[in-house]
Amino acid sequence: MAYAYDDQNIFAKILRGEIPNKTVLETDHSLAFFDIYPQAPVHVLVIPKGAYVCFDHFAQEASDAEIIDYTRAVGEVCKMQGVKDGGWRLISNAGEAAIQEVPHLHVHILAGRPLGPMLSKGPT
Repeated sequence: MAYAYDDQNIFAKILRGEIPNKTVLETDHSLAFFDIYPQAPVHVLVIPKGAYVCFDHFAQEASDAEIIDYTRAVGEVCKMQGVKDGGWRLISNAGEAAIQEVPHLHVHILAGRPLGPMLSKGPT
């Protein structure tokens, strides 16, 4: 599948320094920052610096160095935020049906309170 990256999305603008952020961690290939509308006491976004729309785009086209850096950046943010002790959630939405709001790969690290079920139970 071909992916069309919109370089005017908010995360691209953050990466270019056009929009400020509260940086948690920056590496060669990744940037982590606090969400401006936190849904939990800990709510950090981690994005790759490359132009990737979603996780499968990243997994298929990113270099090994980007993939390793991004994975380790997520782990380092978790360590920095101390999320291991109370439980935490890692979320990445992809596409319209999942309500992906920004077309740039990002994961949400959420912790610091009970987060409830991931999805409401629908009919089976």
